Amino acid sequence: MAKNVEELFTLQPVVMKQLQTIFDKNRLAHAYIFDGEKGTGKADIMTFFVKLMLCEQPSGNVPCETCRNCRRVDSGNHPNIHQIYPDGQFIKIDQMRELIGEMKMMGVEEGRKIYVLHHADRLNTASANMILKFLEEPDGEVTAILLTEQMQSILPTIRSRCQHIKFQKMPRHVLLKHLQDNNISDSMASTVSMMTNELEMAIFLANDEQFALARKTVLKLVEAIRQNVHEAMLIAHEEWLPHFKEKGEMEQALDLLLFAYRDIVSIKANPEAACTYPDMLPLFKEVALHSTYERLSSQMESILQARASLQRNMNRTLLIEQLMLNLQEGYTFV
Repeated sequence: MAKNVEELFTLQPVVMKQLQTIFDKNRLAHAYIFDGEKGTGKADIMTFFVKLMLCEQPSGNVPCETCRNCRRVDSGNHPNIHQIYPDGQFIKIDQMRELIGEMKMMGVEEGRKIYVLHHADRLNTASANMILKFLEEPDGEVTAILLTEQMQSILPTIRSRCQHIKFQKMPRHVLLKHLQDNNISDSMASTVSMMTNELEMAIFLANDEQFALARKTVLKLVEAIRQNVHEAMLIAHEEWLPHFKEKGEMEQALDLLLFAYRDIVSIKANPEAACTYPDMLPLFKEVALHSTYERLSSQMESILQARASLQRNMNRTLLIEQLMLNLQEGYTFV
């Protein structure tokens, strides 16, 4: 496994306890759906569960990691395990025919047979109907595990025949620890952990020059807004609009701006609150001191309205100019 049992429990304590209880009470179902976003540990926990079902000497509902079966699961050479991935855009009917044919053959090994469908939401109509029939009439001691990030895209008839295992998002403190272990600064880790819950994407953002520039530009604008409208307009025209030319870049910048004002609200309520921008704490405390909750709420609403207007393809220069005016309105300068 890529992660040890302790790491898996930290990542998904409820799921791990659920699977261990199923095994302990010998209540193995014939089919499971592992449902969760990318980065929630589905593949690692699937491997743990497969090992647990096949392990020759499990202890405390944990696979031994040393027996022949555990080693073969790790190497990908266990003859009773079949894993299917999409062939192009879909999992195709020929893949299902081959899988079912293999599952019905007399195996070279006795014991449970396990098949895993990765991205099960990408079964096409024909392959979904074929696997449905096999789910309804499993042949012998068989367990299916369907992994998906899009539960709603799986046919209801398939969902109803599987036990649903729901994976929660990675806890933020766990993601922060992983980022810090990858030599990412506390301030950047705090920011990217608000933008994504997926470790690989978070690491990418933390090391992306464009994202670092976006973060810097947004924070520069927040500081300008507390000074005067002319300074804010200058930043908007000379830095914001030239940097954020694409719609996706503008959406990301507005999200970063919204997180800044959420920080200020949190600090106003609790000066020790965890922030998206911990490196901006002195400035944000000062802004919070001279702002009312009503004003901060209005500012966040203005950002949300700007994001909605962006979706309606409003002229971006006019959109940002109006946002600057809305963010300035009613501000008490010091």
